[in-house]
Amino acid sequence: MLKEFKDFAVKGNVVDLAVGVIIGSSFGTIVKSLVDDIIMPPIGAVLGNVDFSNLFIVIKDGAKIPAPYLSLAEANAAGAILLKYGSFINTLVSFVIVAFSVFLLIRQLNKLKKAEPAITAGPTDEVKLLSEIRDLLKK
Repeated sequence: MLKEFKDFAVKGNVVDLAVGVIIGSSFGTIVKSLVDDIIMPPIGAVLGNVDFSNLFIVIKDGAKIPAPYLSLAEANAAGAILLKYGSFINTLVSFVIVAFSVFLLIRQLNKLKKAEPAITAGPTDEVKLLSEIRDLLKK
């Protein structure tokens, strides 16, 4: 059983998957920073100094501090139940960037794949025999 597990764990596919997960999580962190720190601030500035990560709707006031809440942190500290649609917008933009990046990567990989040569198999023994019989019958 231990040998089977070792064979499974060191197979190329498992190692490739592990590397892919590690790189993917790092890529996700980079994309999150890109969205939160680079893309959304200018969009927010154009839309009138809106901080998307701070957009929320109070569903139920918190027990600790009464509404209104000036920030998401204040509403969370009050224990309010919130609909955090600004965070959703940031996550949606992150998803679109990741999906587009993966699309570009797969597109390039498909272009780099060489066209596999067509396998030209010769006629089988049965076909050769039938051809000989046909030729003999023609004579």
